[in-house]
Amino acid sequence: MMKEAFIPAGMEDLCATYHHAPAMRVGTMVWTSGQVGMTDAGELPASVEGQAEFAFQNLARVLNEAGATLDDIVDLQTFHVGLPEGSAAFRAVKDKYLVKNPPAWTALGVSYLAMPGVLLEIKAVAVIGSGAS
Repeated sequence: MMKEAFIPAGMEDLCATYHHAPAMRVGTMVWTSGQVGMTDAGELPASVEGQAEFAFQNLARVLNEAGATLDDIVDLQTFHVGLPEGSAAFRAVKDKYLVKNPPAWTALGVSYLAMPGVLLEIKAVAVIGSGAS
């Protein structure tokens, strides 16, 4: 099996700048790059909750482009600047997006992330079709 890269419309400039693919797929497995809470226009909310909303929306876009859904996530890794202060706000947003059969999850507190102002980043592994009812 060959690996295949996926770049959703609107993410091309970011991928060209940082030299990465938002998702790689091999067979039914999809690995995502860390998704941040930024709009396609480069806007970044100031709050953890606002960034979490956009990060999960971006994660869903990336997974959909590769043929998966949020329900197909089997492993979730999140990186947070300023934990534990924003952890309750992040969990509340996460629980809105990952409702059915939540995945394994590891949350890491970090000093900083690659882009200034980014408070969190979400990385996932999904198995296409595993979240089907």
